[in-house]
Amino acid sequence: MDVSPTDASLSKNGAYHRADLNGRRHPSLLSRIIVTAAVAIMTFLAPAADARTGATATGLSVVASLADTRIGSLLLRDGEQYVEAPRLATDIDITVSGPTARARVTQIFNNPTASWVEAIYVSPLPDGGAVDTIKMVIGDRIVVGEIKERVEAKAIYEEAKRSGRKATLIEQERPNIFTNSVANIGPGETVVVQIEYQEPVHRSGNTSSLRVPLVVAPRYSPAPVVETVDFGRGGWGEADDPVPDRDRISAPVLDPRVEPPTNPIAITVHLNAGFPLGEVKSHHHAINIDAPAADVRVIRLDNHVTPADRDFELTWMPAAVTAPAVGLFREHVGEADYVLALVTPPPLADAQREAQPREIVFVIDNSGSMGGTSITQAKTSLLFALDRLKPNDRFNIIRFDHTMDVLFPDTVAANGQNVGRAKAFVSALQANGGTEMVPPMKAALTDRRGHDSPYLRQVVFLTDGEIGNEQELFDTIAAMRGRSRVFMVGIGSAPNSFLMTRASEIGRGTFTHIGSVDQVQERMRELIEKLESPVVTGLTATYVGGAMDATPGVLPDLYRGEPIVIAARLGAADGVLEIKGMIGNRPWTVALPVAKAADGTGLSKLWARRKITDAEMAHRLRQTSADETDKRILALALEHHLVSRLTSLVAVDKTPSRPEDARLTRAELPLNLPAGWEFDKVFGTGRKGGDTPMPQPLERRANAGDLLTPVGAVAAAVVLPKTATDAELKLVAGLMLLALSLLLALRRRPLRHSAH
Repeated sequence: MDVSPTDASLSKNGAYHRADLNGRRHPSLLSRIIVTAAVAIMTFLAPAADARTGATATGLSVVASLADTRIGSLLLRDGEQYVEAPRLATDIDITVSGPTARARVTQIFNNPTASWVEAIYVSPLPDGGAVDTIKMVIGDRIVVGEIKERVEAKAIYEEAKRSGRKATLIEQERPNIFTNSVANIGPGETVVVQIEYQEPVHRSGNTSSLRVPLVVAPRYSPAPVVETVDFGRGGWGEADDPVPDRDRISAPVLDPRVEPPTNPIAITVHLNAGFPLGEVKSHHHAINIDAPAADVRVIRLDNHVTPADRDFELTWMPAAVTAPAVGLFREHVGEADYVLALVTPPPLADAQREAQPREIVFVIDNSGSMGGTSITQAKTSLLFALDRLKPNDRFNIIRFDHTMDVLFPDTVAANGQNVGRAKAFVSALQANGGTEMVPPMKAALTDRRGHDSPYLRQVVFLTDGEIGNEQELFDTIAAMRGRSRVFMVGIGSAPNSFLMTRASEIGRGTFTHIGSVDQVQERMRELIEKLESPVVTGLTATYVGGAMDATPGVLPDLYRGEPIVIAARLGAADGVLEIKGMIGNRPWTVALPVAKAADGTGLSKLWARRKITDAEMAHRLRQTSADETDKRILALALEHHLVSRLTSLVAVDKTPSRPEDARLTRAELPLNLPAGWEFDKVFGTGRKGGDTPMPQPLERRANAGDLLTPVGAVAAAVVLPKTATDAELKLVAGLMLLALSLLLALRRRPLRHSAH
């Protein structure tokens, strides 16, 4: 819906809010500031390559013919010439408040062509994030999105697109993959779209962390297999496609050997930890840190132009020796109270631990997507784990790409000879081929000893998880897990965290991310300590003093340093939340009076998001039917205004902007290849040569103005400047333009303050 001059405001950090949150400002001033900022950013980020390709009278980047284009570029035809597709820049602003984080993702779409364009962008977001807001800036208006059932939202968007009105639609393809569509971007126009989400902060031991996915990595999708022939359908075979939405999760990818990085990002994190801070560290990006208070940090990327080619990971630790072991936060929304409890069980002394022998099956992914630094990380991690085996342990190793090898016929004793043979096997691995993950998982979960075995059975699965058939893997773990515990180790700069998290939850294990070789020793040591430590079992949560709807419904087993995280909706706010369990052979209890809880924000969103996950998990474990699951998810998503696989956010401008006789061109914006990946290892001529099919050459479409589309369309987008460019001059010019616009806007339109 359109927001009137009294319905929107701009907060001190640039966020859009409703009037009842942060007061009011005239939207004309707001939109002028944002649009001018967008133009300034795009002016700065525009590549100096225009001189190489020439320019039209309108300043568009032009190539004379297809022969002059760069390999893999996505172009729009403008008469007899070809111009680059829309450009994108992204600004991410995150506020961490104790156990939760609120993120605002601002996407700036610029159309450098003379055509009207629909821009399609496959956007990564955290799999645990609750996406609840979308806004679009058009001229002097802010259009706020509404939550609708997915089919209805799509129909609203398509009608707006046909009628020439600007519109934006965000759809969930996976919990960590979203498609953002923006229709009717005019020639030379810049459109600003904001997406907001809430997510929990991750905690392990004394370390808190936040990971922001920045690129959707190419996914391996197994081909459909013909399983039956139904002659009642005319004799055609019926194919069972393990990835029916493969086209919607396959984004255009640039070849870094030919194209410079694209899609620049800026990230700011306002960290309010709630306790005095010690080390604050970014593991994969250079940052600047300001410290206005003992428990507050402001973190920004050190480089103002950073390509979106790897996940951003931030960790922080307390200044004291240990972080607070217990946290309880409360939020009142509507007629209900929501709480979030984080409790870390105390560790037992080493002498009190039960030394139970283990049977460990290591599975290592050596497919094409693991090429480059990823395979080095995986091999180093596995070699580290082999060195930590004890003489009374048993182990085996499975390696896979689109084929599979099992080192030993069965698990063997972890003696010097067997470990030495295993190390030689691991050291010789090379990355190549496809990613058929289900067969090795089945092999790893095959238990030859059963529940009477004295061994604690564990599966350690090292992979980047870049597959499209996640559901098949989840079904396999649910059906075959038995007494096994599955520990997922995510390798590389942009692993599939959705797959890793859900697989470990179904497998009653944990997820560990290793994003660089430097992290191998630290992260693997932490994982090995969890594997060696006894689990906290028999966990229950009850609420004394009223009704409670808690998530997760069944609390998982816990390993050393893992906190219990419970979100709940309460019928009354004066009761006591009790958590009980067993540590070894000793009972353990924590009582948390809700009346003493600290104030929290966004807890209702996190509770609803987690309840949606619970509904999906119950269906995967065959505890609920598909219809029951869909009804539950739809009710939660609509009530709490969340994007889900059944709901979408759509924002539509009321005023048509595209002339009736103007053709609308569809353009898929490109993504970078994740840092450390090798293009040839991923895109081969077939499954034997690479993980996914190679993009095909550009094709000419028959109608003038149509998109020139390669298979897996690869586009040019916003190219980051290299050295010896005029980037500094463009930055100064953009800032001067921004300052001038602010002065003019303030002079013409004085601020109007609300009465409250």
